[in-house]
Amino acid sequence: MRLMSVCCALALLAGVPAVLLAQDGGPAPKPLTVAAKKPVPSKKKVAKAKKPTGPPARDLFGAAKTPAPLAARSIGFYAKGCLAGAAALPVDGVAWQAMRLSRNRNWGHPDLITLVERLAVDARKYDGWPGLLVGDISQPRGGPMLSGHASHQVGLDADIWLTPMPDRRLTPQEREDLSATSMLAEDKVSVDPKIWTDAHVRLLKRAASYPVVERIFVHPAIKKALCEATANESDRGWLHKIRAYWGHYYHFHVRIACPKGSTNCEAQPPLPNDDGCGKDLTNWLALVKPKPPSPKPPVVAAPAPPKPGITLDQLPAECRAVLASGPDGERIPAPAVAAAKVPAPAKPPADKAGAATK
Repeated sequence: MRLMSVCCALALLAGVPAVLLAQDGGPAPKPLTVAAKKPVPSKKKVAKAKKPTGPPARDLFGAAKTPAPLAARSIGFYAKGCLAGAAALPVDGVAWQAMRLSRNRNWGHPDLITLVERLAVDARKYDGWPGLLVGDISQPRGGPMLSGHASHQVGLDADIWLTPMPDRRLTPQEREDLSATSMLAEDKVSVDPKIWTDAHVRLLKRAASYPVVERIFVHPAIKKALCEATANESDRGWLHKIRAYWGHYYHFHVRIACPKGSTNCEAQPPLPNDDGCGKDLTNWLALVKPKPPSPKPPVVAAPAPPKPGITLDQLPAECRAVLASGPDGERIPAPAVAAAKVPAPAKPPADKAGAATK
């Protein structure tokens, strides 16, 4: 027994697990397999991103009734920015009328306002279009809107109705109540030939012809109609700018490039080098084509919680100065803008064509 105890002690010192040793006074048991423990990696603490605080930026920019009295600049991205030195599209022009006046969204960068006015006059003079009905452009200081758009934040987007302007001035109430006309046929993937005309094609071609216009969004059915109407034409380069997108069946959305002097304006990636009438359009038409009704009753999902709005902290820093500038800025809730007022940059010089100021 003493010898056995000594052997056991030596075995333990040699690292042999005790479960593999023979029981005292009996035969050795079958070895037991013991799984080795894997080393547990140390958990590194990952810093959590700070949640944006403060009221939604749409509330702040929606409260501004006048433009920021600063040099004209588009700041940030089309869907995440603001606008300094905005100009207003006159409510009535020689060939246009602004709609939905209660929204106060007839503001834009001076370059865009000049473009809309020029398009209205040129389309009447050269294309047989009686005049433009102009929808939303931007708020006086840009920024996120209280309703309706993700873009239109930097004063470089304008919605133009596909309904021709009537031959009389609309009343303020008519401008609120008049509905724009859908161009879609019943199949939702083609235009209604009773409503869609060659003048619509000429209007969109005119809008795409200006170098400052970067792209134009229309419903896939309208893009299809444009492709078909120009299939035998040699000059189809302008179709490159007109892209299919959701909605846009009663208006077209004009977007211009970042203007000179707007050094903090973020441009979009360039468009594909094609006319947009091929596979891209085919895919879009498949997306908007109505689906056959399901034999099973639809599952009613619980409504998703509302998404939190973008806060001022998530916009470019210059947007604080845009909100705080001028007498109108003093009426915007002070705690939201007073924390970090950013001084406005020096006013850029106007180029020869007056691009920086109007």
